[in-house]
Amino acid sequence: MNELERFAAEVEANIEGLHNDHDVQALSRIWLREITRHKYAYNFRWMGRPIIQFPQDMMAMQELIWQIKPDLIIETGIAHGGSALYYASLLELVGGDGYVLGIDIDIREHNRAEIESHPMSKRLQMIQGSSIDPETVRQVTEHAHGKERVLVILDSNHTHAHVLEELRAYSPLVTPGSYLVVYDTLIEDMPEDLQASDRPWGVGNNPKTAVREFLQGNDRFEVDQRLVNKLLITVAPEGYLRCLG
Repeated sequence: MNELERFAAEVEANIEGLHNDHDVQALSRIWLREITRHKYAYNFRWMGRPIIQFPQDMMAMQELIWQIKPDLIIETGIAHGGSALYYASLLELVGGDGYVLGIDIDIREHNRAEIESHPMSKRLQMIQGSSIDPETVRQVTEHAHGKERVLVILDSNHTHAHVLEELRAYSPLVTPGSYLVVYDTLIEDMPEDLQASDRPWGVGNNPKTAVREFLQGNDRFEVDQRLVNKLLITVAPEGYLRCLG
């Protein structure tokens, strides 16, 4: 075993140790619960734009994008555009012709202006419309046609019904070896007092419940539990789905 192999083996042992350490797992859940009260995800920007994601998840996405080198990244939910521009900047570093296709039911004019003036917008295209509208799905499918490596990220309306429709619409576009990432599955694990009263989702009605139903009838995907074990802090427990074929 050479030095690189020894290091890789040490990392795998570390990840397995985190998985088996029930105290660390419990502390991570407590920490995650308490930082959510402070809207921790709102604290960060990528190249000037609010990203509204956990840094740990963005590190995971960096690893996946480098590994997959996607020709197309499809993201539902744009908001301020920080995450879409982050993925675009990673594709710029990877090289090639890959780009991000962002979808949002309401791309606000001030956000659109900031996004389109950003230097990484050259690798970003946007569609305004519901991610589950048949016309939107048709347009996205056209973008994916002929692409060898497609990565899909779902981060829009977080109700069970909406996410399940997204999963059914966009999972066929994910290529073998790539990922279908479903954010905010942690909603299922948060206490009731952290559920926003002005949102239609909550415990029992959220992305995690949709993922579980989706996986019952789909054998193309499996949860990458190793990745979640490695992160410990993530908005997407059970939400990193590896495409098997």
